[in-house]
Amino acid sequence: MASENPIVEWAADRVLVVINPGAGARASHDAVGDLMTCLKARGLAGEVVSSLPAFDALVARYQAAGQLRAVVAAGGDGTVAEIVNRTEPGVPLTVYPLGTANLLASYLHIERDPLALAQVLVAGTTVRLDAARANGRIFFLMAGCGFDAEVVERLHRKRDGGHISYWTYAWPILETIRSYRYPRLRVYCQSAAGVEAAAEPLAARWAFVVNLPCYAGGLQLAPEAVGSDGLLNVCTFHNGSFWHALRYLGYVAARRHRTLPDYKSALVTRVRIESDEPVPYQLDGEPGGCLPLVIEVLAERLTLLAPAARILALGLQPVARPRAGAR
Repeated sequence: MASENPIVEWAADRVLVVINPGAGARASHDAVGDLMTCLKARGLAGEVVSSLPAFDALVARYQAAGQLRAVVAAGGDGTVAEIVNRTEPGVPLTVYPLGTANLLASYLHIERDPLALAQVLVAGTTVRLDAARANGRIFFLMAGCGFDAEVVERLHRKRDGGHISYWTYAWPILETIRSYRYPRLRVYCQSAAGVEAAAEPLAARWAFVVNLPCYAGGLQLAPEAVGSDGLLNVCTFHNGSFWHALRYLGYVAARRHRTLPDYKSALVTRVRIESDEPVPYQLDGEPGGCLPLVIEVLAERLTLLAPAARILALGLQPVARPRAGAR
């Protein structure tokens, strides 16, 4: 008969579950409680953390002692991004999708199921994926310059600290449609060989730098993007107006935008985006600042725990984990 409290074969048994103190939803706190129960039943020592300074101290201590099994980001992509920017390379991370935007969780096929996530922490597969650094801040999904970044900027400018839902975006989108001017962007792409991919910059009104093929609403700006190739996918659209925006949206939704003559793309290790006007940019759905923007790839920066079946389907190479007693 199988034990209800199995021996964890991986030496590290500490799991830090980081929650967003601003989320406030009771359902999220109940979900975290359910996860803690599941972890305990599987011989893992779970610890809930809502203070980022406290998290910094704990993750450093457990990682140095070889006790840290994983950090769980209990929230959305913004919570994941905050953790990635506060931890050193090599810290194992997974996500408990409790936020509004859970694109990384969707990509890794991690559902809001405490039993399934506990099993991932016990027997899931560890992989390394690329990330990128944008003006000093790390992101893992994509960066956007233009209309979408303006929407994100307007949303967070008026945010009162409450929970964000998809309806929260309605008014900022309408405001942006009415007033956005689609400034000209200059996109300088550097190839894997360390040289400019073209003598002249790409001229655009919209620019995206994609690491993983994920975007809000199920849209895929770069469905061919691979998160383990050491490269970033640059995607640009040349024209700027509300009607062009509708046209681009339709083509992206139909996954036919790569046939457009005013769409350009490139594979890069570094990209610089400039404009003569103030233009905001967003990183993984969070406001990042204003141009100019310099982005460089960070190969294998992320260490992630995910379901073994999904890692196999993505064709990724698992990372060997230490056995019990190993340091």
